[in-house]
Amino acid sequence: MSTPSLFGRRPAAPPTVPQGDVLGEYATYPEAQKVVDRLAKADFAVSGMAIVGSDLKTVERITGRMTYGRAAIAGAASGSWVGLFFGLVLFLFSPAPDFSLVLAAALIGAGFGMMLGIASYAVNRRRRDFSSTHQVLAGSYQVIIDPSQTARARLALAESTAQAAAEESAGD
Repeated sequence: MSTPSLFGRRPAAPPTVPQGDVLGEYATYPEAQKVVDRLAKADFAVSGMAIVGSDLKTVERITGRMTYGRAAIAGAASGSWVGLFFGLVLFLFSPAPDFSLVLAAALIGAGFGMMLGIASYAVNRRRRDFSSTHQVLAGSYQVIIDPSQTARARLALAESTAQAAAEESAGD
């Protein structure tokens, strides 16, 4: 028996892979998304459907070599955003609003961000001397649907495909 939470709610169920019929398998996420979108436009109840990605791969794209200059610029940019936010908050809640307060906060934030960026790069320099972006991609995507809805979904897709073809030929 599990321990009840403080607020009387049950803990969320652990995540599971959706079960059901495979309505289709697609090479890209936008293709799978288009199928669900077509069903939604055909007034089909799409709330029980799922798009499941399979054959996951981690892709890290190298964007360049990291230097002290790049670390300083990146730190200053992120610090200025934080400073700008705090400056705007002070500006909004100040009894005598002064816009120079916003600029000063952004500059102070940029300065602190630059120092933190340089310090972080100096500590991690030997382990990671490049900048990159990171993403998880799937090799294929399946549209999963409740088995009791499969026939209706296939019919709705066929009708929307026929309607789209008729509109396309009428436009030519």
